[in-house]
Amino acid sequence: MQLVIISGRSGSGKSIALQALEDVGYYAIDNLPAMLLGSLVDELREEGGRTHLAVSIDARNLPAALERLPTLLEELRQRPIEFQVIYLTTDARILLERYSATRRRHPLTRDSNMTLEEAISKEEETLNEIRDLADLLIDTSRLSVHDLRRRITDQVAHQRKDQLTLTFESFGYKRGVPMDADLVFDVRCLPNPYWDPTLRQYTGRDATIIAFLRGYPIVKDMINDIQALLERWLPAYRNSQRSYMTVAIGCTGGQHRSVYIAEQLAQKLAPQIGEVQLRHRELGLQYTLSEPQPEPLDISLLDEHK
Repeated sequence: MQLVIISGRSGSGKSIALQALEDVGYYAIDNLPAMLLGSLVDELREEGGRTHLAVSIDARNLPAALERLPTLLEELRQRPIEFQVIYLTTDARILLERYSATRRRHPLTRDSNMTLEEAISKEEETLNEIRDLADLLIDTSRLSVHDLRRRITDQVAHQRKDQLTLTFESFGYKRGVPMDADLVFDVRCLPNPYWDPTLRQYTGRDATIIAFLRGYPIVKDMINDIQALLERWLPAYRNSQRSYMTVAIGCTGGQHRSVYIAEQLAQKLAPQIGEVQLRHRELGLQYTLSEPQPEPLDISLLDEHK
């Protein structure tokens, strides 16, 4: 049996994630009381008909049940099943905007006098231990419904046992560090194409920017050093039963240097890992390296800015 436990902050997209798994064949249950998890798993295993189960467990549970969840998860590890915990989070300011737009009540405000802002803060504190136990953390702050469904389908439903899913994510520091990053590398010390007005409109996936950055040995040195570190330590992460690893590469705007370096690292490590995903946060792009790229590069322009 394969079990997926989805948790996270209210308004972060847990229902969408659950629906995505249901659409690919999972038996999905929303707002399952945590205390019933072990009994449900045993019942379905005895029946033998359901091999894929997805449940949502969050702050709507009784506080005592949430406190016991880590113990319940440890007990599950003694059963012959595969399970993973997925935690969805969203920036508090965006949650405030979502609740204000939909005019829905936060679950923690229904039986208390807490304000919405207080409820959002209290919920984060309540779920901290579950977040620490999560196999995969997904920041949905800037994900559309379709983006989230694809992340769940690609990274969860299609996850194979003993496989490390490696994701390279480019981002801009001016919009904050991704909350779901495991390793973060700052490449703002590298030459910045932004200061050339003729290059500003392009991205790190375009041939003109590729040619510009390839003209600086320090850029190659940065790529080689990050690659060497990852090659040294990724086996240790894999041996620690980690299924997901997100490596975030940041520059100032997330358009040029971070995009180029993320692409280069993905290409270099894909042969060793087997499957590498690329996510360019500020460009709104996400794809698996083996898939056709959304905007093919014009290789004939590579030498234009050397």
